[in-house]
Amino acid sequence: MKILMTIICLFFTAAVSADRIDFGRGDVPVTVPENYSDGNPAPLVILLHGYGSNGPQQDFYLGLSKISDRYGFLLVAPTGTLEDRGEGSARRPRTFWYTTGACCDFFNTQIDDNAYIVGIIESMKSNYNVDDRKVFLVGHSNGGFLSYQVAYKNPGLVAAIASLAGASHFETRLAPEDTVHVLQIHGTLDSTIKYEGGDIGGVNYPGAMESVIQWAKYNGCLIEPDEDEARDLDSSLEGYETIVSTFSAGCRSGGSSELWTIADGSHIPRVSESFGSQVIEWLYAHSMP
Repeated sequence: MKILMTIICLFFTAAVSADRIDFGRGDVPVTVPENYSDGNPAPLVILLHGYGSNGPQQDFYLGLSKISDRYGFLLVAPTGTLEDRGEGSARRPRTFWYTTGACCDFFNTQIDDNAYIVGIIESMKSNYNVDDRKVFLVGHSNGGFLSYQVAYKNPGLVAAIASLAGASHFETRLAPEDTVHVLQIHGTLDSTIKYEGGDIGGVNYPGAMESVIQWAKYNGCLIEPDEDEARDLDSSLEGYETIVSTFSAGCRSGGSSELWTIADGSHIPRVSESFGSQVIEWLYAHSMP
């Protein structure tokens, strides 16, 4: 994973964006689709990077800005906070999002990233005609953790989230007042955020199925998943390697929970050409009522 992330950091460049906006922490790339019009509300996708990465790198990896024109969504790819490791540290500082105790505020800053993301959504609504029914979060790893937390704290604001190799919270909480559609995508051989769950620095995080069941319960769904057609998400694995488990029966309006299990998939899968499209189409199919 470290080798791949180093390659991304050194050689991958930011996708071309139509705009840059300062949401309070410096300029952030904003992709505006060619067919955008102030007269027609557009879906909004907030892309949240993993630990040590940044917004443009995450976008290059998943390629969402490249399909913005096709699907007509606004895309914002912010970057988290750079660690302050202090003088004399042997390790270079990494960017992070503060989410749960497990990941990834290792220097206990408790910076309010939830408020930052909510501020981005509100600012985008002020600057563009955003479809209130189609505000989505897509997060990888640390960004996946943040997607869950923003959804939990702001269920009336976010329609659906897609988390790649992230996790929900481990502790018991009351269900949020409103529903949110949740999609977890996870490789069974992920050694960083383990498919079965684990801990980081002694702080536990739930596994992929555990996260999905947690949100199925929050959304009032029956805890009996249906299996859908297999998907091809990882180009390094042969065939349709991804198993789909859907919790959609009995759910409260506007809520469901789904797991895409990449058999033998890693923490940073070599995403298939259609990966971004599959995620966006899933999000579109899970708008607010």
